[in-house]
Amino acid sequence: MSSPLLRRVAASDVPSGRRGAVDAVTLADAAKIVQDVRIRGEAAVREHAERLGDVAPGGALLRSREELEAAQRSLPREQAEVLERAHGRIRRFAEAQRAALANVDVAILGGRAGHTVEPVACAGCYAPGGRFPLPSSVLMTVATARAAGVSEVWVASPRPTVVTMAAAAIAGADGLLAVGGAQAIAALAYGVGAFGAGVPACDCVVGPGNRWVTAAKRIVSGDVRIDMLAGPSELVVFADGTADAGVVAADLLAQAEHDDDAVPILVTMDAGLAARVEQELERQLATLPTAVTARRALENGFCVVVASAEEGAAVCDRIAPEHLELIGPAAEAMRDRVRHYGGLFIGAGAAEVFGDYGAGPNHVLPTGGTARFTGGLSVLDFLRVRTWMRIDRPEEAGELVRDTAALARLEGLEGHARAAEKRRD
Repeated sequence: MSSPLLRRVAASDVPSGRRGAVDAVTLADAAKIVQDVRIRGEAAVREHAERLGDVAPGGALLRSREELEAAQRSLPREQAEVLERAHGRIRRFAEAQRAALANVDVAILGGRAGHTVEPVACAGCYAPGGRFPLPSSVLMTVATARAAGVSEVWVASPRPTVVTMAAAAIAGADGLLAVGGAQAIAALAYGVGAFGAGVPACDCVVGPGNRWVTAAKRIVSGDVRIDMLAGPSELVVFADGTADAGVVAADLLAQAEHDDDAVPILVTMDAGLAARVEQELERQLATLPTAVTARRALENGFCVVVASAEEGAAVCDRIAPEHLELIGPAAEAMRDRVRHYGGLFIGAGAAEVFGDYGAGPNHVLPTGGTARFTGGLSVLDFLRVRTWMRIDRPEEAGELVRDTAALARLEGLEGHARAAEKRRD
């Protein structure tokens, strides 16, 4: 009897989803590339891009806004309309997020204080361009940056297809760097080319990518803002015995076909469903064009048969997956029992792939257990909360002066105390 495609794991043996985003060797090698680009600029970007096959020797590194618009015009109308509709849904969701974030203005002793929510000036958006170029990631990142109010947005993507360039035009990118990997992240972070005629040094760098991209984002973090350190994609389907095994299997395979390292997981209270899903996986793999990749990824996943909904929720929270689907009549009730996930999909109709391709919420989501402390890409990644204070009635600020001076002297900072007391002289 052949081994199951999804190995069985006891609930007590489910590993934590926490794992390092990138290995030490990749991190060290990426650091050399990032430093080279930081020092030598465009020459280093070109050298690494040509070495890795991103561009032909002497080929153009940049695609202008005009070239992106030309790519958009060259698309068959039905393809352009698909991109435009997806962009519209992503943009509307991001604009709703932005509208929910308000400035603050409150009274303080002797005056007022508050904060303003303002976008960064320039954003860099990375989109993978390997076996499966992802124009959807261009839409997700650029549309969100524009909804946040970012005035200049650049895309980096290796060997960009016409569809990728068209997506950049539709989402509102100012230009595209046709380079990938660590060299692309370094270029976005530190800028390349003459001022006004190349890629500017961006204030934040976002978007999914391979281990080289992730390593470079970790290295430049602190010099620029990054969204997250994303690893292999993950899906947990938590389903009861009423779930359609064919639907569950299709969702697991959709995740598995991403790449060899993807992690598809089934959690269920029904051993019968687990058996039916196994049969469906085999049946659907027989006609899946990406079956070789999907089979390899299934080896990373597993199936957990739990004793109760509470145990299932605890297993899901331990994994803290990138994507979590809840399927069954109790799905709506279960949403309050699970706490740690990047994106939540409630009910059999809420396919995770709808999130991938533009239902509204962003598909750039935390992996490797990092959903325990961060969320997916949103307008927040492109915004700064800046505080301000005004004291225009100093006669009402006596208590503030006294407390400031007292606290300063508790810390041994007499200059601070005297600076406060000057306000009542």
